[in-house]
Amino acid sequence: MIRRLALFAALLAATPLAAQKPLYIVNGTPCDEIAGIETDDIEHIEELPADEESIARYGDKATNGVILITLKYDSPAVFEGGEPFADHIARQVKWGENEPAARVALRYTVTAEGETVAGAILESTDSRLRRRVLKALAEAPRWKPATKNGRPVESEGVLRIQLPEGKPLPGEPYIRIW
Repeated sequence: MIRRLALFAALLAATPLAAQKPLYIVNGTPCDEIAGIETDDIEHIEELPADEESIARYGDKATNGVILITLKYDSPAVFEGGEPFADHIARQVKWGENEPAARVALRYTVTAEGETVAGAILESTDSRLRRRVLKALAEAPRWKPATKNGRPVESEGVLRIQLPEGKPLPGEPYIRIW
């Protein structure tokens, strides 16, 4: 259902019928755009037809149907380290310019207490970088956790780190602009 919604939204935005898109309601609030919503953050989706009941309830904007989206939280987790989370972790990892280019991608959970817990490793091109990223993740400052109905809840994210910054991985094409 979630993938169908993402595909539907992408196709609709690319067609001349984009002006005829449905009304999106996210956590009870009308939204013009849903492209920025991570699919992992969606708890439930409900499609309402463009019938008299929907139009009576939501007004003329519902003439093309209504899509109700409920997120897993009311407000997302906020990293309180003073910079974006990936930048903070990359800065904590000691990886010199003479080191080979390497990349790590992993899932993480922000607990209801604000701690960061590593999850599944999605990609790791160098075990040394992976160990260093996991160490920096374990030592990261606490987050302000996501909330649902005023209570802190767990949330998830994906961390992608490639170091040294700007250096392509071996075997990856790269374009030099003069």
